[in-house]
Amino acid sequence: MTRQTDTRNNWLTLQILPKCRYKCFRRQSVIDSCIAGFKELEAFGFEFGEMAFPIDHAHLSLNLPKKYSLQDALVMLKGNSAKKIFAEHPGFRKRYPRGSFWSQYEHHQSIGWKSKEDAENYIRNQLKHHNVKIIDDRQNKLTSFNAE
Repeated sequence: MTRQTDTRNNWLTLQILPKCRYKCFRRQSVIDSCIAGFKELEAFGFEFGEMAFPIDHAHLSLNLPKKYSLQDALVMLKGNSAKKIFAEHPGFRKRYPRGSFWSQYEHHQSIGWKSKEDAENYIRNQLKHHNVKIIDDRQNKLTSFNAE
């Protein structure tokens, strides 16, 4: 007897905030660290859609595996991303000396296949909605100095 794969989905949109709503997501390198922390959970069955970081909060769409409760998923998401941010940006320890990055506030909403595109368009337009310009502080490779 072969076991069939569960084809149901559990798409959600989430909004989470850093403590004291500090403007932590001004720089692209911090955003990349946060996304990398989220993406590590793909090994546990999490599936991510659109993500946006309008300076002082994060929006994301997520297909939550059935075996995790929303509370467990939030603990995993917030914990993994905070560890990654603190590891790659040691200066964050000055602002968050206790190592607690995310606030307790979160907003979640279930979305279906029909409204998934609308929800992801909403997330995509967050930077424009908040009139935010992210600073790209990632280091570029200098190819002009390579030996030929």
